[in-house]
Amino acid sequence: MTAAKNYFAWQSRLALPELGQRVLEVGCGIGNFTGRLLDREAVIAIDTEPHFIEHLKARYPNQPNLTALTHDAATGFSNLKQYRPDSCVCLNVLEHIEDDTRTLRDIAGVVTPGGAIVLILPAFPALTGPIDRNLKHCRRYTRKTLTSTAKAAGLKIRKLHYMNLPGFFGWWLNARILHRTAQSTTQIAVFDRLIVPLASRLESLIDPPFGQSLFCVLVQ
Repeated sequence: MTAAKNYFAWQSRLALPELGQRVLEVGCGIGNFTGRLLDREAVIAIDTEPHFIEHLKARYPNQPNLTALTHDAATGFSNLKQYRPDSCVCLNVLEHIEDDTRTLRDIAGVVTPGGAIVLILPAFPALTGPIDRNLKHCRRYTRKTLTSTAKAAGLKIRKLHYMNLPGFFGWWLNARILHRTAQSTTQIAVFDRLIVPLASRLESLIDPPFGQSLFCVLVQ
C-alpha cells in the first residue's frame, strides 16, 4: 500500500506516545513504523508475508531488540506471550481480518494487563469502493461499530476519535465519483505536501466530527 510520508508521520505522532517499551507490532509490512520503535526495549514485529519480514530484517540489521516473525494474526498470538509485550500497535490492519473481535481478544491475551492496544482503521462503510475491495478490506468502521467490537472482545476504550477529515472527501471522490481501483500517486503527493501539514496541526487542537480514519486506544 502506498503511504504518504507526512501522513505516516502524522499517524506516528498519534500512536507513539501511547506505546510502552515492549511493543508488539501487528502487520509490520516492510518496517516503516518499526523503525520509529527501535529506541525501545523490544519490538516484536509480525506480518503474514515472508518477503516483508525478510525485507524488514535486511532494512534493520544488527538490532538485538528487534524480533521479526512471519505470523498470521488470524491464527492467534499465544506463541508470542514469551516476548512479554506491554503494548500493541496495529495500523490499518484489523480491517483485513475477518474475525476482528477474536483478533483483538487474542492480542489482549498476550499484552500485559493494562497495556495499550493502538489502532488506526479506515472509517465509514459509506466510503467503501473499488480500492477497498482491491485492498481486501473486510469492513470500514464507525465509532459505534468499533465500540461494539471492543466490548465484545472484553476491552475498554481509552481514546477514540476520527482523524483526517480532508481524506474523507478524497476517498469519497475516488469511491463514488471516479470509481478508482487503485490509489493515485499524484493525489497522494498533493495530499501529503499541501494538506497534511495544515490538517495535522488543526486536528491536534480539535478532533474532527468525521474523517477517513479512526484512531483508537484500547485497554483491558
